[in-house]
Amino acid sequence: MPAADVAWMLAALALVIIMFPGIALFYGGMVGSKNALSMIMMTMSTLGTTTVLYVLFGHGLVVGDSVGGLGLIGNPDGYLGFLGIYEDPGEAQLVDPYWFAFYILFAAITVAIVASGAVGRMKFGGWLVFSALWVTAVYFPLGHWVFAYDGEGTQGGWLRNDLGLHDYAGGTAVHMSAGLGALALAMVLGPRKNMGNRPHNLPLVLLGAGLLWMGWFGFNGGTAGGANFLAQYAVLTTLIAGSTGMIGFCLVEKIRDGAPTTLGMASGIIAGLVGITPSADAVDSLGAIVVGIASGAFVAWACTWKTKLGVDETLDAFAVHGMGGIVGSLCVVLIGFSGSPAGIEGVLFGGSWDIAWREVVAIGAVCAYAFVVTWVIAKVLDKTMGLRVSEEDELAGLDLSQHSESAYDLERSSGLGQTWSERPSGAPTTDRIAALAKESAAAEETARA
Repeated sequence: MPAADVAWMLAALALVIIMFPGIALFYGGMVGSKNALSMIMMTMSTLGTTTVLYVLFGHGLVVGDSVGGLGLIGNPDGYLGFLGIYEDPGEAQLVDPYWFAFYILFAAITVAIVASGAVGRMKFGGWLVFSALWVTAVYFPLGHWVFAYDGEGTQGGWLRNDLGLHDYAGGTAVHMSAGLGALALAMVLGPRKNMGNRPHNLPLVLLGAGLLWMGWFGFNGGTAGGANFLAQYAVLTTLIAGSTGMIGFCLVEKIRDGAPTTLGMASGIIAGLVGITPSADAVDSLGAIVVGIASGAFVAWACTWKTKLGVDETLDAFAVHGMGGIVGSLCVVLIGFSGSPAGIEGVLFGGSWDIAWREVVAIGAVCAYAFVVTWVIAKVLDKTMGLRVSEEDELAGLDLSQHSESAYDLERSSGLGQTWSERPSGAPTTDRIAALAKESAAAEETARA
């Protein structure tokens, strides 16, 4: 393998990790100012919990030999703790440690998206337990179904190896699973007490979207495995779909609401990027335009569903990632370009319908599994340890009640928002912070009345 391939893949890894502060700012700006840091903590913490679990046993569950040849889950034996499996090849090539790191980031960003269903009402400790169980019981099995491949053998995942699913970089295992997971979590938690909070910082949202877009070039470009034609092809389609996703979303806003919005533009970018994730190697440039516009437009429409259903899936992960992933997967079937690296000819161009039923079965299986297992995990945890904060803490905001800090230090003399080392001796103690939380909750209740 040329050294250039290794260099590109290391750069792609660095780009993907940018997605974590990206999603933290994207989600953090979309919530009210009293929950901004809580959102950042929830999304960033997934990198910590997922890394530990992946090192201990996760990698084998995802890409290990399929247990019993059934394609349902990998065998962790041989990868436990990443022990005894490092060997310097003495030349430029990608080795196990690199793929361990790359797959860790795929898993962690998936869990971070699920936080959309927990905004402003979930205990941070409950989130840590939930996220650890979710990545183990939902993502690791789905990762095996979609990413484990063994050619004509029996050691790969059943969706990719047996069914023949085409999913370039995780439209199913990453985006659909996260979207349906967020929906199920939101249904178990119930709606917030104050659902009128609007995004408190739209410039932060757009900055987060930009960082996510930057990271997506590593996500899709790195999936190519080197500095090759496929990587360049995927980077181009990723750029096009992200650009046209905002057009699709804003067009729907203009027609439906009378004006396009900054939030809609940022959401449309992400919708287009989600849509191109499973199809980046299967459509041409014109097809990527269609993927972006279709994903953006459909997601904009899907964002209205939660109001009709009465579900407080606050940041629209179900619409953006769940529905966007489905649109992108169906585009492989409909407008696949035979001259693309994937070589799939869409049915609208005379291709076989054989791939269509395979994609539909895969979409149904992933969505059903992610929703049901997430609902069970959340329900059990809610009944045992309790996942939701008290109404008082919720009205005060999770930044203050869960983390004893504020995103914006408007009154520096109070000591809130300073680092612990900077606080003067008279700064608020934990008891004082609790009292301030009660005062804030009382004021909010009075305003609501």
